[in-house]
Amino acid sequence: MEINGIGALVTGGASGLGRASAERLARLGAKVVIVDLPTSRGEEVAHEIGHGVKFVAADVTDSEAIQAAVDAVSAMAPLRAVVHCAGRSHAMRIIDREGNAGSLENYEGVIRTNLIGSFNVLRLTAAAMARNEPLDGDRGVVIMTASAAAYEGQIGQIPYASSKAGVVGMTIVAARDLAGRAVRVCTIAPGLFDTPLLARLPEETKASLAKSVPHPARLGSPAEFALMATQIIENPLLNGETIRLDGALRMAPR
Repeated sequence: MEINGIGALVTGGASGLGRASAERLARLGAKVVIVDLPTSRGEEVAHEIGHGVKFVAADVTDSEAIQAAVDAVSAMAPLRAVVHCAGRSHAMRIIDREGNAGSLENYEGVIRTNLIGSFNVLRLTAAAMARNEPLDGDRGVVIMTASAAAYEGQIGQIPYASSKAGVVGMTIVAARDLAGRAVRVCTIAPGLFDTPLLARLPEETKASLAKSVPHPARLGSPAEFALMATQIIENPLLNGETIRLDGALRMAPR
């Protein structure tokens, strides 16, 4: 699908993978709305990106707020591309060091944002796309974000790994479900990326993580995630696939 002139929605767009995706889409001529929490730098980031990018504050689990974001894109151009990057994590063990069971509340919170939030974004954006006239054979493309942790989650990642495995499982079903509407669905499963989450770590820790990647032996760049996202949009045969973007990394248990 040709990106120039289409409407695009990017969740988690105020930082990291989402911001890089919004920047690339805008540079390629898309009309972009970024979605992030009201507490984010979304408004400033939209201004910094330029190209007419707009910001809509929303929690991805809030149906009315996400619908408002869909409407904001549609006011500029038909919504044809979604890059859903918003998510969260919470480190916990099934049984803690004192022998207590892990928090169900914390587990549910991550599942709600990462998995239920993904479905919420998917269902509302796909409904809007299904009303489009076909463009290059597609009415739209939804790209979700999983993680290498969906396959090799590490100790302490059980909420995050569970939620991302759910996104992987959702992908082929969604692609099959929406095929009759000419809406494609793919997922990117990134490995270790140089995002604000890792920026909090000491440099020596980041260097050690980078060395664990077979090749290239470094952290991924958000720009490389954004490149993958736009390649999925442009390639009409990519559908129902979860693409690992990890330099052949396979996570160790800890």
